[in-house]
Amino acid sequence: MQNNKVIIGKNSSVQAFVEIGFYPSEGPETIIGDDATIRSHSVIYGGNNIGDKFQTGHGVLIREGNIIGNNVSIGSHSVIERENHIGNNVRIHSNCFIPEFVIIEDNVWIGPSTTILNVLHPPCPRFEDCAKNVTLKSGVKIGGNVTIGPRVTIGENSLIGMGSVVTKDIPPNVLAYGNPARVVCTIDEMKCEVGYFIRPYEWLKE
Repeated sequence: MQNNKVIIGKNSSVQAFVEIGFYPSEGPETIIGDDATIRSHSVIYGGNNIGDKFQTGHGVLIREGNIIGNNVSIGSHSVIERENHIGNNVRIHSNCFIPEFVIIEDNVWIGPSTTILNVLHPPCPRFEDCAKNVTLKSGVKIGGNVTIGPRVTIGENSLIGMGSVVTKDIPPNVLAYGNPARVVCTIDEMKCEVGYFIRPYEWLKE
């Protein structure tokens, strides 16, 4: 289902029980590019600008004012709050929560049940100022069931191990995990434990 303030590109599929562009009704258009697949029971608010080859799982909620790049996939029952910037080739798995004002750069992979938090002292009367910005830099990978705290930046290509709680900035090109997450080694020092590769992510350098 959609209203007259929605533009959806060619070769796109919108399944049953979908709502696009209704809230806020007075806001700008929602634009979704070509080759999209919006699966059943997803709700996409007004004022979103979404690129080509966008996919949702079932029951995804996307609030207003997001800018989302090309080839982005958001898994079932994930929630994307308002005014986020999500780059190209991003995968957000199922049951994730992305709050307001998060910056997710290109080629980021976010595992299932990841939660990002964005305010230090809720509820804060200066939330609009305080909540900016959690940043996941290009190429970051987040394991499943990770919690990322307010005002954290995770550097380029870094990997956060499953179940971690990230409370401080993580530098680029490292593996970090634990509660709180700590740097364990560089990406180049990691080993492929099953022996398919000499080290993880070597295929990205080919």
